[in-house]
Parts: sequence; structure tokens; C-alpha cells
Amino acid sequence: MTHVRTSPYYPQSNGKIERWHKSLKGECIRPGTPLAKQDARPLIQQYVEHYNTVRLHSAIGFVTPADVLAGRQEQIHTARDRKLERGSPAAAKTAAWQQAASAGTQSC
Repeated sequence: MTHVRTSPYYPQSNGKIERWHKSLKGECIRPGTPLAKQDARPLIQQYVEHYNTVRLHSAIGFVTPADVLAGRQEQIHTARDRKLERGSPAAAKTAAWQQAASAGTQSC
């Protein structure tokens, strides 16, 4: 890992950390309203733990960073797909239609 400096006062070149700051402020600092630095530290520590282990991230397929780091991303996606297939009446109808079509008969 290398440390890279970006241009000062140019947030476009540093989008990931800017997005982190937006999430931290909007989901932790503003709702928690710490009055002093010592009040903010435990709030931020709790938020970082939540952000990394509980909060789902759309950019990485709606899993947590901890899941990606542990290599569980594919397993989680497979389990979700199975649940969706079993739980959706439309998916069940589509699957039945596909089976019928592959057998040479179509039913609606």
C-alpha cells in the first residue's frame, strides 16, 4: 500500500474519502451531536465498527466490508439468490415455465 497525496481543495480527486466523510457526518456525527472531542471518539468507534461489519455497501454488492475481506461475498450472493428463487411466486412461475419449455410443452 502506498500513500498518495491529492491536490488540496479538490474533492473530485479524492472521492472515496469524501464519501466516507459524508457518511460519517450524516449517519454518526450529526445524529449523535457530540459536544466535545471525548464525546465524539466513542461515537466514531461504534460507527466504524457498524460501517465495517453491519452496514451493507452497494458498491461491493450489498455485503459488508468484513464479508468481502473474509471472502464470504460469493457465498452470501448464492444464498440470497436461493432465497429469492424459493420465496418469489413470480420466480416459481418462471421456473415452471422454463421447465415446461425445455420439456417441449409450454404452459402459462
